[in-house]
Amino acid sequence: MQYTALNLGHKYVENSIDTCRDCSPPAPAAGEDGLDSCYAVTDTRYYIADHYKVKGATQMKAEITANGPISCGIHATDNFDNNYKSGEIYSEHVKFGKINHEISVVGFGVRDG
Repeated sequence: MQYTALNLGHKYVENSIDTCRDCSPPAPAAGEDGLDSCYAVTDTRYYIADHYKVKGATQMKAEITANGPISCGIHATDNFDNNYKSGEIYSEHVKFGKINHEISVVGFGVRDG
């Protein structure tokens, strides 16, 4: 699906940013777009050569071991947003889950305690 960059706080295509930019601090004040501290940069496009599906802990571990980090779609609930702390293992049962967030899984197991 094509990605369209939007100005923060706006969800309408007419406010989309059509140029890749780098911006310098400070952050703009509320209601300002902050584009006066930004400059256009040449974007780089990256493409994947292969993609496929793995399912379950065993297949995920095998893929990470063989090829490194994997992407993983999750259902990020309000409870997740409010309670997850970086580096923790988080678990929540959702009756009707939907993928609404993508994460990178970089490893598994316990190292040095």
